[in-house]
This record gives sequence, C-alpha cells and structure tokens, in this order.
Amino acid sequence: MSLRDFLERFRPAGTPGASATGVPADRMAERAAELAPALARLTDVQQQVARIRAAAEETAAALRRNAVREAERLLADAREQAPVARRQAAEPLLREARQEADALRAAGDRTASAIRERAGERMPHLVDLAVADAMRLASGTAEEP
Repeated sequence: MSLRDFLERFRPAGTPGASATGVPADRMAERAAELAPALARLTDVQQQVARIRAAAEETAAALRRNAVREAERLLADAREQAPVARRQAAEPLLREARQEADALRAAGDRTASAIRERAGERMPHLVDLAVADAMRLASGTAEEP
C-alpha cells in the first residue's frame, strides 16, 4: 500500500461546497485487503502454537509417566534395602548392649567370687559354732535365754 492510499483513508468523504461526483470508497474492503495477510499469518502462528502446545503436553505426560516409574523403582529398591539398613543401624547399639551385658556379667562374677571367698573364710568358724551348739544341746546343758 502506498503512502497516498494510506492517507486517503483519513480524508473526509466529501469536501465542503459543491459536491463531487464519484463512487464512495469502500473502507471495509480496503481494511479487509490490508489486514488479510497479517491475519493469515496469525492463523498460521495459531496453528503452530497449537502444534507446539500439543507436543509439550505429550512431552509433559511422558515425563510424568517416567517420573512415576522412577519413583516406583526407587520405592521398591528402598523397601528391598530397608532390612539391611535396619541391621546396619542397629549393629552399633547391639554391640554396645553386648559389651554392657558382658561388663555386668563380669561384675556379677567378681561379686559372686568375693562372696564365695568370704563364705570360705567364715565357714570354719560358723561350723565350729554350730557344732558347739549341737554338742551343748546333745549334752543337755543348753542355756535358755
């Protein structure tokens, strides 16, 4: 479109004074002719956008499906490895508990040994006392308190 045609759009339909004879300009046809190529390009762009959007939706759906499969695989692996991880986590605690039990057992054995030793030391004297009491009772000279 030339500059003259462009400026012609802004010209009033008629000039004041004597009327000029002629055919009025078809402004709608001019606008349609001017806008048709731009609108045609927009239609092409809209179709391209629709294709891009559809491809993006397919890609997103595929990514979601892959993410779900990956999450399921990770969950299955975690469930499979959980018993081993629990054992590994419990091992230091069990080792500490065994050491504590061994220490308590050793302390108990030492205490029992000390009691047996004291009993061994006291036993002859206690046996002598018991025999003396039994002899007194047997001889009839028991003292009544």
